[in-house]
Amino acid sequence: MQFMIPIRIPQVSPGIDYRQQIMLTGSCFTEHIGQRLSELKFNTLMNPNGILFDPISVADSLISYMEGRTYQEQDLYFHQELYHSWKHHSRFSAPDPTTVIQGIHQSQKAASAFLQKADWLIITLGSANSYRLVATGQTVANCHKAPAQTFEKHMHTTDEIITALDGMLYRLFRYNPGLKIIFTISPVRHIRDGIMENNRSKARLLEAVHHMVDKFDRLYYFPAYELVVDVLRDYRFYDIDLVHPNYAATQFVLEQFGQTYMDGATLELMDKLDKIRIARAHKPFHPDSERHRSFRQKTYEQILALQQLHPYLALEEELAYFR
Repeated sequence: MQFMIPIRIPQVSPGIDYRQQIMLTGSCFTEHIGQRLSELKFNTLMNPNGILFDPISVADSLISYMEGRTYQEQDLYFHQELYHSWKHHSRFSAPDPTTVIQGIHQSQKAASAFLQKADWLIITLGSANSYRLVATGQTVANCHKAPAQTFEKHMHTTDEIITALDGMLYRLFRYNPGLKIIFTISPVRHIRDGIMENNRSKARLLEAVHHMVDKFDRLYYFPAYELVVDVLRDYRFYDIDLVHPNYAATQFVLEQFGQTYMDGATLELMDKLDKIRIARAHKPFHPDSERHRSFRQKTYEQILALQQLHPYLALEEELAYFR
């Protein structure tokens, strides 16, 4: 008896390996993918502007890295004792505007350099809805809990999304001719917009992304949205808010991602590195026991052997921990 609708995801070859650089940008689901890749010692840079949901903000952020865009104090917004950037997540916000600008410029510089040499860019789009400042018409990436009357809500049309992504991609392939891009749509549902609006929003994102994938070489679509909504399709795979996929769902999607974009050798190395991660997280009841010292010594030797076999892996912290 079949309890799940099967989904066929063609394997990409050559795919992602440990010698490559991976940049990730977009919605909160980007963070799930990026954190897992980072845990497994891939060379990643995740969300230089912080979490971004709509395609216009994502495209603008990538263009800003290519341009080496700078920001001034007059670009900031002061609200609830903090200075904020309309283009950045609140993790950049601070009571001192100079601190905000310095943090943004440091992130911009790192993103610009990383993007130019990156092998892969993973873009996760969350919503076709965005908010514009009533005063200027500028699209904001984050509302920073400003009063609702500050903004005008707008659901971007499919054509608007395609235009924004198209212009960004043409520039991006000139900036980094070897870059390959994976698009995903976040399975997180934006129910504050309403169920019907959320479905309309996701449909526009899906149509726009598939248009771009069909148009450009080196573009791929990974069906994270379909894996949760159509394959798992059960509330037991959601968190208590019934909106965010839970740990089991996220792990299922990440397993499918690995099988799609990584070959057998990379998956085998990932498994070894995951065991080292688990070993480091282990909290012994008797840290001074001979048994634990033997465990640490054995793990250290395993890490050292991996480092010698794969010198491009960043295992300095693990070696120091178990030394």
